Amino acid sequence: MKNMTLKKLVAFGCAAALTFSMVGCGSKADTSADTGASSTAAETDADTDAASGDTAEYNVAIVKQLDHASLDEIANAVAAELDQIAKDNNVTIHYEIYSGQNDQTTLKQIGDQAIADGVDAIIPIATLAAQVMTVCAQDTQTPVIFAAISDPEAAELTGIDYVTGTSDALDTNKIMEMMFAQNPDIQKVGLLYSLSEANSTKPIADAKAYLEEKGINYTEQPANTNDEVIAAASSLVADKVDAIFTPTDNVIMAAELAIYEDLAKAGIPHYTGADSFVRNGAFATCGVNYTDLGAQTADLAYTAMTEGMDGLEDYYVTEGGIITVNTETAATLGIDYSVFNDMGTVVEVQTTEE
Repeated sequence: MKNMTLKKLVAFGCAAALTFSMVGCGSKADTSADTGASSTAAETDADTDAASGDTAEYNVAIVKQLDHASLDEIANAVAAELDQIAKDNNVTIHYEIYSGQNDQTTLKQIGDQAIADGVDAIIPIATLAAQVMTVCAQDTQTPVIFAAISDPEAAELTGIDYVTGTSDALDTNKIMEMMFAQNPDIQKVGLLYSLSEANSTKPIADAKAYLEEKGINYTEQPANTNDEVIAAASSLVADKVDAIFTPTDNVIMAAELAIYEDLAKAGIPHYTGADSFVRNGAFATCGVNYTDLGAQTADLAYTAMTEGMDGLEDYYVTEGGIITVNTETAATLGIDYSVFNDMGTVVEVQTTEE
């Protein structure tokens, strides 16, 4: 059993009262903090049984740190798997999807309301959301099953009785190897990331170590807002870097659609930490399948609600190794990406604005 330890994140102000309900029927959709999107799984048969007391019911809050392709994909996968679990086990699972809009106060309000409503589990997606939900659930010990935390130990999400989840730990060296396999003559690499993203700390350190060992120059461009990301990308273009690396950084991901065309037209391949970047125009990645990660997270949540937290690990690393390439971006860059065929399973995608 995990020891119950938790360091205080920050001093939070008083949370404003919110008016969303954690139980209700309706279509699944993403929502901002003030309107919950709700769904009841296994509605056809289970609702009738539940009325007679024959079917167990569970309430779950799914909390995205913010809205962007990766987190949306995970949230939708969690919801779909909860639906399937409900159907397979003849139970009713009510859930709502919330977005914290990348704001700590908003996340705290969502978490406090979820606890007040007596949810059976909270599934936070991304590091800040997981940290805030862990604080909100401290007194009640409500199970917190996080999703897509690259470094749970650095985020101080380990060793806590009521917390577990899935990790999308990045194999930075593999992405670096892809970069140099595609272009052995790289002289300078740009590192584009956010200082506010805990997910980026270790991968950026790993990238620097890799490049230093090879004697390759690199230039860093941290950015913390959408406008800063655009400006940072422009600086890297002006600096004539040969390639750019970004880890699973939510801030950069949210701005990918605003920068990918300029990078591709400048002949600079953008290697990233998740396939959602690639679907939004980046060149390539090697990482996890976020639909699989979301399903695994939902399975963990159901185990926590039905069997308790005893026996569960601090976290579970989702298997990666899937190489995703944007064929449209590759064409703009004039890159033959067949070299990746010997490095893993290659999945081809095109740019979507989702």
